[in-house]
Amino acid sequence: MRGLAGKTALVTGAGQGIGRAVARALAAEGVRVAATDRTDDGVKQLADEHPGILPLVADVTDAGQVETAVDAAERFLGPLDLLVNVAGVLHLGEVVDLTDEAWARTFAVNTTGVFHTSRAVARRMVPRRSGAIVTVSSNAAGVPRTGMSAYAASKAAATMFTKCLGLELAPHGIRCNVVAPGSTDTPMQRQLWTDGVPSPVLDGDPAAFRVGIPLGRIATPEDIADAVLFLASDQARHITMHDLYVDGGATLRA
Repeated sequence: MRGLAGKTALVTGAGQGIGRAVARALAAEGVRVAATDRTDDGVKQLADEHPGILPLVADVTDAGQVETAVDAAERFLGPLDLLVNVAGVLHLGEVVDLTDEAWARTFAVNTTGVFHTSRAVARRMVPRRSGAIVTVSSNAAGVPRTGMSAYAASKAAATMFTKCLGLELAPHGIRCNVVAPGSTDTPMQRQLWTDGVPSPVLDGDPAAFRVGIPLGRIATPEDIADAVLFLASDQARHITMHDLYVDGGATLRA
């Protein structure tokens, strides 16, 4: 029903977490998947588990590496129908303590990386007049978070970039959408925990001006992958420039 079988996709940040779940979910739908990450450990393991997945190494902050990866994906798998931008980093810290390096690195991956991959793939999709691009952003892009200024700002920029791209590509039949997860059980999230899911994540933390999660559970990577697959599929053929929050109600959709 999704209409994904037989299509070709490129997924960034596929070595772990949400990117890994997205690559697996697409492969399960019969999609030919090129899985990229900055190092080869995670994507090679993913390809070993799913022989149809093509592992590629690419640092999304490097436009040249991105072009090489996109060329390889199309050469070995065929023209790309789908792009899923998942690669991301998180640097925490109050603004007064945040280093120039942490700020620059956050934007290089979370924002410029999305630009590099989207531009490279869009240039190839436009002559074919079809395709779908999904950027995995964050609910922090729409709601302020203490200690997360660089991350939130970079995700807000990536979100608006994807919407602007969607406006430009709509006449070519290409859809661009955003999935905005809340707290999700990934290695990035777990670096913030000391022993299991901390109660402030589920119940809220007034001292940090943070609401809890009304549904009372943290998301799994598969929850986010399901939302990505929907927006990438024919079931969402009349949806573009949309920002889908998948956060259990944590932002009260502010």
